[in-house]
Amino acid sequence: MDGYPQLALDQQLCLPLYAASRAVTRRYAELLADVGLTYPQYLTLLALWDAQEPPSVRELGSRLHLDSGTLTPLLKRMETAGLVRRVRDERDERRVLVSVTDRGWSLRERVADVPERLAGGMGMTEAQRRDLRSLLGQVIESLEGGRPEAS
Repeated sequence: MDGYPQLALDQQLCLPLYAASRAVTRRYAELLADVGLTYPQYLTLLALWDAQEPPSVRELGSRLHLDSGTLTPLLKRMETAGLVRRVRDERDERRVLVSVTDRGWSLRERVADVPERLAGGMGMTEAQRRDLRSLLGQVIESLEGGRPEAS
């Protein structure tokens, strides 16, 4: 690759990030198959279980880094499956609030061991996983936060 060493595949961050993302997503799919959840549905439930009050679709999308074109069909499927409920905010009818149904809450206990099972297969210590989460959070913030490129 004379003249363009920056284009060597082994020098890229994108490939290991992409491959790691695919591997993690695949592993989650395996772990969630028994309860009938997809990985995006699992992430959505995690965000909703964490919420102090039902978030709006926009707030949920922001938390999950998903646009409404991706999130709305996902929520429709989850609502059809009886996992979530979407209702107009009585104080502001432009907002749609998302809450977990009893059926959605019942899955919480069934997936409680998923993070530990995933972590056990990663070959990393808790400190390494914490450091990786922090670094990835910085990458996401830098790229999605619209910071100018470093020169």
